[in-house]
Amino acid sequence: MEFSPLALAVIGLLLAAWTVAAAVMILRASAKTRRTKALQTSLKRMQHMLDGAPAIPMLVRVDGRIEAPDRLARWLGLDAMPTYLSELSGDDGDGEDRGLSEKQLQALSEKIRLTQKSAAPFQLAVTPPGSKRSLAMQGMLADPQISPGGAALVWVFDFTESEDELSRLRTATARAESDFAALVGLIEAAPVPMWFRGKSMRLQLVNQAYVDAVGAESADVVVRDQVELLEAESGKSPAETARQVFVDQKAQSGTTTATIHGERRTLRVSNQPLGKEGVTGYAIDIEEQQQVRREFRAFRDAQRAMLDQLSVGVAQFDQNEELTFANQPFRRQFELAEGAVSERTPFERFLSDAREKGRTPEVRDFPEWRREHAAWFDTTDMQEEAWPLPGGTHLRIVAQPMPDGGLVLIAEDQTESLALSATRDTLLRTRTATLDSLFEALAIFSPDGSVQLWNRRFAGVWGLNSEFLDTHPSADALLKAIGDNLVRKGDAGKINAVVRAATLDRREKEGLVKLADGRTLRFGGVPLPDGNGLLTVLDITDSQKAEEALRERAVALEEADAVKARFLANMSYEFRTPLTTIGGYAELLKSGAAGELDESSEEYVDSILVAVGRLREQVENVLDLSQSEAGLLPIDKEEIDLLPFLTKLVRERESAIIKAGLGLDLKGKRGNKVDADPRQLGRAVGNLLDNAIAGTPGGGQILIEILKPDPESEWKSSFVISDNGAGMSEEELALAIHGEGGDDEKRAGLGIPLARQLVAAHGGLLEISSEEGAGTAAIIHLP
Repeated sequence: MEFSPLALAVIGLLLAAWTVAAAVMILRASAKTRRTKALQTSLKRMQHMLDGAPAIPMLVRVDGRIEAPDRLARWLGLDAMPTYLSELSGDDGDGEDRGLSEKQLQALSEKIRLTQKSAAPFQLAVTPPGSKRSLAMQGMLADPQISPGGAALVWVFDFTESEDELSRLRTATARAESDFAALVGLIEAAPVPMWFRGKSMRLQLVNQAYVDAVGAESADVVVRDQVELLEAESGKSPAETARQVFVDQKAQSGTTTATIHGERRTLRVSNQPLGKEGVTGYAIDIEEQQQVRREFRAFRDAQRAMLDQLSVGVAQFDQNEELTFANQPFRRQFELAEGAVSERTPFERFLSDAREKGRTPEVRDFPEWRREHAAWFDTTDMQEEAWPLPGGTHLRIVAQPMPDGGLVLIAEDQTESLALSATRDTLLRTRTATLDSLFEALAIFSPDGSVQLWNRRFAGVWGLNSEFLDTHPSADALLKAIGDNLVRKGDAGKINAVVRAATLDRREKEGLVKLADGRTLRFGGVPLPDGNGLLTVLDITDSQKAEEALRERAVALEEADAVKARFLANMSYEFRTPLTTIGGYAELLKSGAAGELDESSEEYVDSILVAVGRLREQVENVLDLSQSEAGLLPIDKEEIDLLPFLTKLVRERESAIIKAGLGLDLKGKRGNKVDADPRQLGRAVGNLLDNAIAGTPGGGQILIEILKPDPESEWKSSFVISDNGAGMSEEELALAIHGEGGDDEKRAGLGIPLARQLVAAHGGLLEISSEEGAGTAAIIHLP
């Protein structure tokens, strides 16, 4: 069959249109297939998401049918999801509950029915008995696209863990509230003021103790008026101080004072930051503690001051075995360094230092000895030792452990006591030997009259038997035995009176008796410090004879002394006559009456005149000294003023002072008047002044000073003559006082003895002191 071109063209067009239509259909089918696969993939993804979601949906239709995944069945404790809502509760026949309880199912059904009717959402929490899970159900009306016809969509959440956490939180909250209430009660009942400041550092909370301390009506008044307990310190208010604590976030404490109940009290204040919430603080009254500390410090200082006055060394070591105190005797005994206490010297080092200074005993193994003594800290008993030290020192060491673990070390120097003990033993033996060797007979009577002690001579003097005295007889028995040996037996009463006066009346008394054998005994009673009485007996038979001889000798000596005085007076007169003649002829020769003299002759004549003057002066001194010793020196007293009187004597010796190159100071005031003989007192002062000029080398200084009157002194006036010359030794001074001069010829002669006699003749006293290399000082006291 043949087709026309037009037909072919139409057929081609139809084939092309069919092909295009087929292609379009194929393309559409392919697109739908892809969409289907995508939807299936998305559905699977959503299913997986729902399976892993924290909530499970449950669709409840109006007829009661339900749609939900099997995961919800496991949450409810069921093997599989039932078809209807009423089947969510049931029993599997073994007595165990499954799903919801009847009460829970009824409540859920009511809420779902209400939601289906009114579209009102609901919330319900249940714990199925079969699963013990805590489930939260949130219901709402389902979207018509999900299920038309008024179905309810219920989302089920498992908040078992959240419920447990909530339970724990509720328990913790309840406990915290209880603890907070207890803490608030504790703070309120606290006896110390406590407060809390907010971020603004204003008071927000105070306890009752704070209210009482500031004297406010209530805590509200304190917070409202911001009543501060503390005062500003160093220019900073309490709020500013708290703000610094809040900024630094560091606790701060210190001691301050505040007025509480009208009294100044010492408080220990502490501020504690509470994070970013504010600052809390409290104040503890430590006034009593401070007072106790002050009293303790005062007691300790007084105790240590008292310990410093003791002769016994005391040191204290603390529980760390370090030196905390040592009194002055202890420091001297062990030669402690200045900073030994402040540096808290350890005990073992103290022993080592003491050993180096020879203040510990010599031992073979010192380290072991030191360890043994360091163990004193671990004992509870007192330790006592004797430490013989090099050099003869003996220490008694007592170590007393203290309750706090420390140690008190007491060191007593027994060197002197041991020496005294030895001396006492020696003295006792010496006393016994001395008593036995005395010429006097001695006996000691106790207050009851019995004989306690006697020497050998006592029995022999009274003619008694030694065995009789060994019985310590009473005074009556002793006197009865003595009475048999007396000329008159009644004289025994005299002895009894003496013994009674010494023992009972505590006074001295003496007497005299004669024995039948012709001897004369003198006895006396002396009270002793221990309450006993001492009876001394002396045979004076020979002494009475010697006394008579001495009286005769004394009369002879008095007559010889008078002869000596007359001899000296006559000799002085006999000396004056030739001296006057020699002096007169020498003066004539010097005046040229016998012709002109050459230079040598004039020197000889001058030497003769000087010797004559000196000899005349010595004769006068001898005469005055002898008359003074005999009490015959004439003294014509008159009232003289010391200052002009001494000035005149100095001026008379002005040339000699200048010639010797000396300086002289005269100190005093006018008006110091005394009654004295100007000539004799002038001679005494002149002799002392001449001695000072003679004994002081060139460039030296002489001082004459009138002393101020002392109202308590027996002397009306006193003045001193002193120099800074070579001085004299004690031996030279003794010789000069007695007129023997000694090695220093310048001090020789009768100047000082005559001065003493002349001052004594005025009723005064001359005191002389001298020291080699320092000078001599003479003080004249006048009544």
